[in-house]
Amino acid sequence: MPTISVYIIAFNEVEKVSAAIQSVKWADEIILVDSYSTDGTADIATALGARVVQVDFKGFGDLRNQAINACTKDWIFSLDADERCTPEAAAEIKQLISRDETHEVYHTPRRNFFMGRWIKHSGWYPNYRQPQLFRRGAMTYDMKPVHEGYVLHSKLPIGHMKSAIWQFPFKNMAEVMHKANRYSSLGAEKIQHKKLSMWTALLHAKWAFWKHYLFKLGFLDGWAGLVIAIGNFEGTFYRYVKAIEIQRGDVWKRAPTELKSFHE
Repeated sequence: MPTISVYIIAFNEVEKVSAAIQSVKWADEIILVDSYSTDGTADIATALGARVVQVDFKGFGDLRNQAINACTKDWIFSLDADERCTPEAAAEIKQLISRDETHEVYHTPRRNFFMGRWIKHSGWYPNYRQPQLFRRGAMTYDMKPVHEGYVLHSKLPIGHMKSAIWQFPFKNMAEVMHKANRYSSLGAEKIQHKKLSMWTALLHAKWAFWKHYLFKLGFLDGWAGLVIAIGNFEGTFYRYVKAIEIQRGDVWKRAPTELKSFHE
C-alpha cells in the first residue's frame, strides 16, 4: 500500500492549525512547515503528533519546496493551515494513490466559506491552486515569492479530484486587509521589472474588480461577492503602486529640505 505525507505550511496560525491537522490524521506522516511562529502554533502541532520543521521565510515557492524535501512517503498532499480535508476527499485520496496509474499529479477543488456563507462564484469555487496531491518527485514549485506556480516532472497528464476540501481564508475583515497588504508587497517584487505607471495600476485594478464581480459571477454571492471584488481591486492596485515605489526608490519617500519647495 503506498504511503502518504501531508505537509502544512503555517505562520502564527494558532487558531486554525489544530483543525487542519485533525483533518489529516489518517495520513502516514504529518509535517508542519513553520516559519518560527511566536503564538504557539508549533507547540500545538507537536502535541497533535505532527513533525515540525522550521524554515526561514524566503517566499512561498521556496517554502513549499522545503516542505517537499521534508516529506518521506510515496505521495504528498499539500494542505494550508486555513484548509480542512473533508472525509470525502480523504477517501478519494486513499483510493487514487492505491490503484490509479494514469496520473501522478492532481488538482484538488476547494470550497470557500466567507462572511457566513459558502462562496459559489467569484472565482472561489472550485478555486484550484497548485496541484495538492502528487507522487513524490513528480512536482516541485517555482521560486516566485507569492502565487507561486509549479513545475511538473511527470510525463503523465494532471488529474482532477472530484471531492472538495474546505477553506476558511479569513476570520474577519482585519485579516482580509492584513493578507492583502502582505501579498501585495510580495507580488510587487514579481512585477517591478515591468514598465509601470499609475494608469497601469488603476486599469489592472479595475479589471480585477470586474473579472471577479461580473465575469466570474461574483454578484450572485451577494455582499460577500462585492467584498471579494473590492478586495481584488485594492490588492491589485496596491501591488502595482508598491512596484512603482520600488522602481522609483527614494523619490517618493524623500521629504523636501526647504519649506519654499511647497510653493514652487
